Amino acid sequence: MSRSPSVPDRPTLELDPEMSDEERLAALQEHFTDIMKVNEKLRERVENAGDRREDLADEVDRLQRENETLKTTSLYVATVEDVTDDGVIIKQHGNNQEVLTDVAVQLREDIEAGDRVAVNDSFTIERLLDSETDARAQAMEVDASPEVSYEDIGGIEEQIREVREAVEEPLVNPEQFEAAGIEPPSGVLLHGPPGTGKTMLAKAVANQTDATFIKMAGSELVQKFIGEGAKLVRDLFSLASEREPAVIFIDEIDAVASKRTDSKTSGDAEVQRTMMQLLSEMDGFEDRGEIRIIAATNRFDMLDNAILRPGRFDRLIEVPNPDNEGRRRVLEIHTRDMNLSDDVDFDHLAEATDGFSGAEIESLTTESGMFAIRDGRTEVTMDDFTGALEKIEAGDDTAVPNLRYAY
Repeated sequence: MSRSPSVPDRPTLELDPEMSDEERLAALQEHFTDIMKVNEKLRERVENAGDRREDLADEVDRLQRENETLKTTSLYVATVEDVTDDGVIIKQHGNNQEVLTDVAVQLREDIEAGDRVAVNDSFTIERLLDSETDARAQAMEVDASPEVSYEDIGGIEEQIREVREAVEEPLVNPEQFEAAGIEPPSGVLLHGPPGTGKTMLAKAVANQTDATFIKMAGSELVQKFIGEGAKLVRDLFSLASEREPAVIFIDEIDAVASKRTDSKTSGDAEVQRTMMQLLSEMDGFEDRGEIRIIAATNRFDMLDNAILRPGRFDRLIEVPNPDNEGRRRVLEIHTRDMNLSDDVDFDHLAEATDGFSGAEIESLTTESGMFAIRDGRTEVTMDDFTGALEKIEAGDDTAVPNLRYAY
């Protein structure tokens, strides 16, 4: 502990009786100057002491708050299941334990089923918490519009038209459907082999409209604890309702909506419970409002019939591999920024890539550019495309492994 500096001595004055008046005046003036210097030092000491006192007061206040926090009993988050005459039934988060507990009189009138509350070790409700959307649901909202337009997708013009009619038009021109007296399609399911442009089509819809775009994968809805998957589904649709107009895109929906079986395992039961919540949200008693749903799957044969019926997915759109003209259009799209030589023949390449998906054609264009770079050239020739085609057909497409499925 540091010791405070000593108080400066107060200057004294002794006058010689034999001094002249001028000498006495000069001595008094000097003495006054010394006193002023001492007073200035004392004033600085007082100010420093005041600052130090404020710092110590803040430190004491902080320590007192920490002490109170350490002495306070932890509270647990629970959800109100029901309010009865005998008490309130709550379910504690994490262990799904249901408990009949009491609630303070001043809180009882404000508590309803579904509210989030804080309970102590005795399960007594301490206070009512604000409703909060699952952070995982909020993370699925796409803030920035995807940089994909319909012009970036080739070979599936008919599918683009159907998706725009079912998803984009009801959001952009709802009065057309009101004038015609029909309800717009409630959902669109895109199915087909991998790499045909299903995900890109959903991104283009998000780019074209001002609607909130919420993207999730079916596998993300499969959670470890009982009830968490269903809660995440509820929170996703609640978030969409708050942000409407909104588009919900569910990729790999077969992970959560596969055909129901007689399996009794807890994992299968939880997946089915999550699917039932999804079915309820898609076709509940309440109007969904300006919320449109797009789903995609590579395994159409695995989906449960309940999710395929009209009212949930009114349009089932197959997205196949592109035909000859479609492959030519895909080649044009993926080579528009490339430096091509005059001998590149798109018609020949379109015929040679029969059976290719859009992703495989994109892989072909990228690999042909790699052939040119490997030879130290910036211009891509027909020979480069031929070499890339032979390499991909031979199955040696490890140079661009992710492009095969990124379309």
